[in-house]
Amino acid sequence: MSRELAKASRVRISELTPGTDLYLGVHITGPGLSFDISCFGLDADEKLSDDRYFVFFNQPASPEQSIRLLGAREGDSESFAVALGSVPEAVHKLSLTATIDGDGQMSQVASGYVRIVAGGTEVGRYSFTGAEFSTERAVMLADVYRRGSEWRFAAVGQGFDGGLRALLENFGGEALDEDGPAAPPAAAPAPAAPPAPSTAAPAPAAPPAPPVSVPAPAPSYDATLVAVPAAVPAAAVPQQAGGVPVGVRVSLTKYVEVPESPGWVKQNDNLVRVLLTKGQDVLALQGSMVAYQGKADFAHEGSGMLRKLVGNLTGQQLKLMRITGEGQVFLADEACDLHVVRLEGDTLCVGSDRVLAFEAGLEHEVRRIEGEGLPNGGFFTLQFSGHGVVVVKTNGVPVVLPVTPAPETYVDVQALVAWSRGSQVITTAPVRIRRSAYAGHAAESYSLQFRGAPGNFVIVQPFEV
Repeated sequence: MSRELAKASRVRISELTPGTDLYLGVHITGPGLSFDISCFGLDADEKLSDDRYFVFFNQPASPEQSIRLLGAREGDSESFAVALGSVPEAVHKLSLTATIDGDGQMSQVASGYVRIVAGGTEVGRYSFTGAEFSTERAVMLADVYRRGSEWRFAAVGQGFDGGLRALLENFGGEALDEDGPAAPPAAAPAPAAPPAPSTAAPAPAAPPAPPVSVPAPAPSYDATLVAVPAAVPAAAVPQQAGGVPVGVRVSLTKYVEVPESPGWVKQNDNLVRVLLTKGQDVLALQGSMVAYQGKADFAHEGSGMLRKLVGNLTGQQLKLMRITGEGQVFLADEACDLHVVRLEGDTLCVGSDRVLAFEAGLEHEVRRIEGEGLPNGGFFTLQFSGHGVVVVKTNGVPVVLPVTPAPETYVDVQALVAWSRGSQVITTAPVRIRRSAYAGHAAESYSLQFRGAPGNFVIVQPFEV
């Protein structure tokens, strides 16, 4: 039986469950409101002294995995897995928080709760409504904290008018300028080790491979699908006698970082790196950052302080983050194959689920392709125009097919990646799969018909959902 907990109440975790592996579920709703839910790992002074213990959408786990962001599930807006026995001694409190993404106040919350689940059974719940708040834009919902050798749970419900900025400053974090979102304190970089003396002359750097170009649909358009080899020139790695890289095992030499160069570079088939420069922002899929060097700031992108790119018809959202600063950022997504596409003044349409990142200077808008029989009645694409880079992700190595007036090209919706703007999407064509093809099953797949002037193209991947 779940124990109902009132605001400001405290209880020993051991009174709720003998276990130390907890599931913390958070549910919060309000008309027209969107929320970001996070967990702060605080020290004995209730400060965020180590930003690796700020667990949120762009950092979904603490270093030792004792605190993990699980996402929305089982009716919860957000959830966390917490292994209390593995939380470092330096972390004295876990504070669950919610901030409004966009306009609004916590008084508009319709309902919410924080629940504790152990062994698959709910053992405690703190419920709240907007009546407990007024103009606040952020709130500390609940704490899991140490008291001596035992852990306790507290229903907090304390709000902040200043939103995310006030919340971070309360925990000792650093905030950006007035118009930008707050950010957690950056970890101090480790001191660099002195280079070892080199006795072997470095080999000359290999010349870069030429880009592979897709067919150009018109003189005004030049989209280049860049293929950068992952091989690392020996000159990029400090050498010892015998050619062994300093501090790196011989077996890992081929994975050493590709030498620094301007713009976008493929580290390998599944990882890209962008060199940030002042005033040239990048928009990327939230959670796609795997590493960075130098100074880089990551923030939600949107209207007001935190924004989402929203489709006109149904409100489908592509959650993006804006990356600014001066340094190098590595991006990836579930080991997908990545392709750096350079636009030179024309337009490219990309499936919304196939976009990893793009330069903020590109014009971009959400379009919906509709058709009878299409999954959910249609699907969303992003249309990019101008001069800049779009990073497209595929499952497997794609193929670029020419689009001509005749014969037409038909593409399975689930395998579609992108196409040139001059390619016309004409109709939806049902393709029935006979029972004899798959014993015991009958299926129907839908494909889109493409046609257009010579030079247009469509990109497909060898994968279907």
